[in-house]
Amino acid sequence: MTSPSGAATAFAPASAPHPQRADGEPDAPAAVPAWWIPPPPGVHRVHVRTPDHRRATATLVVAPARVPQPPGRSHGFLVQLYSLLSARSWGMGDLGDLADLAAWSGRTIGSGFVQVNPLHAAVPGRPTDPSPYRPSSRRFPDPVHLRVESVPEYGHVRDRAALDDLRQDAAALSEAVLNKGALIDRDAVWELKRQALELVVEVPLTPGRRAAYCDFLAEQGQALEDHALWCALAEVHGPDWHAWPEALRDPRSPETARARTGLLDRVDFHCRLAWLTATQLAAAQRAAEDAGMSVGIVHDLAVGVHPAGADTWAQQEAFAHGMSVGAPPDAFNARGQDWGLPPWRPDVLAATGYAAYRGLLRGLLAHAGALRIDHVMGLFRLWWVPEGRPPTDGTYVAQDAEAMLAVLVLEAHRAGTVVVGEDLGTVEPGVREALARRGVLGTSVLWFERDWDGDGRPLAPERWRRDCLATATTHDLPSTAARLTGDHVTLRHRLGLLTRSLEEELTEDATDTAEWLALLARLRMLPEGDGDEEAAVRAVHRFLLRTPARMTGVWLPDTVGDRRPQNLPGTWDQYPNWRLPIADSEGHPVTLEEITASPRLHALMDVLRPRKPHTAPPGERRP
Repeated sequence: MTSPSGAATAFAPASAPHPQRADGEPDAPAAVPAWWIPPPPGVHRVHVRTPDHRRATATLVVAPARVPQPPGRSHGFLVQLYSLLSARSWGMGDLGDLADLAAWSGRTIGSGFVQVNPLHAAVPGRPTDPSPYRPSSRRFPDPVHLRVESVPEYGHVRDRAALDDLRQDAAALSEAVLNKGALIDRDAVWELKRQALELVVEVPLTPGRRAAYCDFLAEQGQALEDHALWCALAEVHGPDWHAWPEALRDPRSPETARARTGLLDRVDFHCRLAWLTATQLAAAQRAAEDAGMSVGIVHDLAVGVHPAGADTWAQQEAFAHGMSVGAPPDAFNARGQDWGLPPWRPDVLAATGYAAYRGLLRGLLAHAGALRIDHVMGLFRLWWVPEGRPPTDGTYVAQDAEAMLAVLVLEAHRAGTVVVGEDLGTVEPGVREALARRGVLGTSVLWFERDWDGDGRPLAPERWRRDCLATATTHDLPSTAARLTGDHVTLRHRLGLLTRSLEEELTEDATDTAEWLALLARLRMLPEGDGDEEAAVRAVHRFLLRTPARMTGVWLPDTVGDRRPQNLPGTWDQYPNWRLPIADSEGHPVTLEEITASPRLHALMDVLRPRKPHTAPPGERRP
């Protein structure tokens, strides 16, 4: 309670696990005065005055012991939403497609969740950075994901000819992606949607819709106003606020206030888009719940934001300018990594009671059944790289992990959401244990689950951890078909990414895969025998189901045999990262309608589909 003025202190109720010493033994519980009544969960401002009239204040975060847990075991799809085109998409997947996938998979095959990539607002411009993990803002979603026709005002637009022209152009974009080998063009999609939305927002809102919009504005407050103003200023001065006129670089300057007045219509336009996107996010979660999903939509929190984007402009004091988040050198990357994402300043977060972090989580969890946190180790420490220096010159900067976890648990508890941490790669000792105590599920990918403390062989299913999301692959890894066939090695060879000869890489990869297939055969999960790719993919998922994992994720491209990764780390222009539609085993793009009708998908999902108990007719029952 006597932390420096303005600092934040985390507090857990008596039901929380006792703190432990470095040797693993529990600390003795601190003496609690008889008059002390624990405050309820929430964020409290504590004022302290000592007998000698000294004063101090602190923010007290009171959190439950653990985040909510998934109700039983479940399976679900993992998908990059932009890659999921339907017959109604405007050149890339949208929130209508997400709701449709959730409704179909929940009702038809008993899925419990659908996990998507971050839907954060992107930095505008041509070309836009296509990576969903380098957004302009993590606080607000990107309206490029809107299903324009689902906006209620769409049907009342007077200029129907203009809308019809835009829809024809959108159909041409989809046709090019699905049948002519074109890549997903986010910029072209947004240009069409922007023009359509300009027409849509001219339609007056009904009284009820107006009231809902006003409530949204009041709930979001200054954060939304800043975000919308940044979007409006970016339309005039470009997407990098560092290059704006100097006075406009300060969101609180008199010149910025005057610009806000002059751009009032554009600010309202971007506020309206944020509201429309939020309503469709809510609709997707309702569709998942109505379909019987136990979890629903799993949203993704990127590790950081673009240095030129809306968040770094509106919250300048919270970011460490001149620094970037990355990774130290390791066995896979001797030079380390620089992700180009400015980190939050731990001291500013603490001094402000973690307000920015709390607001971020609250917004993301509002319409989520669960939240996946990319690089969850960042709650404990991050590798900071000075601007202009190689990653090898970086250093770890610690976060107050107790406070970061307390805020996460509190907000997840308020929203009733599950939390999954992406804890792959180099993990500091004690991190997984700390996350597990707080109920945060981990992430386990089949090919990495080996007995690293023993003989290094594939880990038997019963030895996997229970509190995790188990998958065969992720968006940064080869599809299961590519892994089984070695196609991912030849792809990296064609792009010049191998550090050894192609023969050495193929031999090592084939040996690794053969060990896993041998284990699957010993466990009688591969009755079809060797040489059947589809059967091997099914066997991999039989194995995942045999583990005790609470959640089992199926990479949606795996259901149709797609061999191409959505992202190939280490590449930029050499590979079309984040721009590929889901395709079948022959490389031909497939729509949502074709995916749901795929015999290959249904054969795979028969492995995971919940079995209904069979009851014999009364005359055939045994006594």
